[in-house]
Amino acid sequence: MLSFWYKFIHKNSIACPPLVGTYQVLSSASVDELWQKVVNLADVSWHPLLARTNVPYGLIPKPGLIYRAVSRLFPISIQIFVERVLPRELLSVRIFALPGVEERVTYRVESTVCGTRVSYSVTLRGWLSPIVWSIIRPYAARVARELAHAAERDRLQSDHSKHPKPNLDLLAILLTLSIGHLLLSDSPIRHLS
Repeated sequence: MLSFWYKFIHKNSIACPPLVGTYQVLSSASVDELWQKVVNLADVSWHPLLARTNVPYGLIPKPGLIYRAVSRLFPISIQIFVERVLPRELLSVRIFALPGVEERVTYRVESTVCGTRVSYSVTLRGWLSPIVWSIIRPYAARVARELAHAAERDRLQSDHSKHPKPNLDLLAILLTLSIGHLLLSDSPIRHLS
């Protein structure tokens, strides 16, 4: 009986070619800023497919790391295996969510003349891959864009904190004093003395 299911699944996985999607976006954020977002596995608030992970803050992904995540689409726990890491360039993971589907995801960050290119590639294999692909495809198409926006927002917030707005009360006092000084210097009382 088990041999029948093995042959059925194996035959259908061969008949079903892998489904591949690659999504790219240009960002004004630097390679370092984008890379920090990619490797911060504890913060997936920007990710359209993942709700949270069990990774502690500060853990740097290395090949062989296995962690758990919860999907935004379905309240299921999925296992993620880090396959390959090229610092400041590429992170490749394999996702195990359902039997009958093998998913590989690659994040790539590279500097170009026009900005920083962020690529998100998904490869699905298995006899359930057409069903899973039809569900996750619209969300997968947003991952690169959301990653770029999150890095750009972080950069703007850090720029705001580095350059605080001037104190308007002090500015108003200085402006009033300078106007008062100009008025007094042009007053007829000064010319009479």
